[in-house]
Amino acid sequence: MATNKRISDEPAFVLHRYDWSESSLILEVFSRHHGRVALVARGAKRPSSNFRPVLLPLQPLRLAFGGDAEIRALKSAEWVGGQVMPTGDALLSGYYVNELLLRLLARDDPHPRLFDAYAQAVRVLASEHGEALQPALRAFELLLLREVGLLPALDIQTATLAALQPQVRYSLQPEGGLAETAPDRPGLAGADWLQLQAALDDPAPFGATLRAAASMAELKPQLRHLLHYHCGVATLRTRQLMLDLQSL
Repeated sequence: MATNKRISDEPAFVLHRYDWSESSLILEVFSRHHGRVALVARGAKRPSSNFRPVLLPLQPLRLAFGGDAEIRALKSAEWVGGQVMPTGDALLSGYYVNELLLRLLARDDPHPRLFDAYAQAVRVLASEHGEALQPALRAFELLLLREVGLLPALDIQTATLAALQPQVRYSLQPEGGLAETAPDRPGLAGADWLQLQAALDDPAPFGATLRAAASMAELKPQLRHLLHYHCGVATLRTRQLMLDLQSL
């Protein structure tokens, strides 16, 4: 629920921005203590605006905002610094992560643990460690799905509550959860799912899940199918953009 209380010094990232008028923007931001919030940045498009060089995606910010309307007023924005803007595949991956948050998070619903995982994912995207890009995406996808209640327990079969067998293959089904699958069908071994559950339960889940996912190439289609189902689309816009660019 929106509040007229002024919020100051709030850690946040810009997820998306829309034109509101000739000089102003509507921002969708992900804040640590207030979740996804819509803000109006008046005058942000003017060349002289202090907002103009600051309100960029994938950059850590400190914001002040207030108001009692659904779209609140941005009062100030400060770039925290410490990392460069991702480029190339990392930039597209950042836009993909932002699209997931826009589709799956309700407004004004705080998720501080997810915010911390997002900040860690963005740091990986901004680094020069390209080999960590895909594992970082898988880690964030898993943590996002868990945080919004869409990820079943990964150490048991969802329908029967039977324990997983390490050598048996299981698939993640949008409506049925984790279920045994044939050896020649898409899925992961029970040992892999158990490892992922242990990583999610780790006190530092993003790093632990990133490391666990690094050797699991088959995890990507499992999560993609689940995410597309819950986002209600056949292909996410950023995913289609990646495919279009690869075909050029």
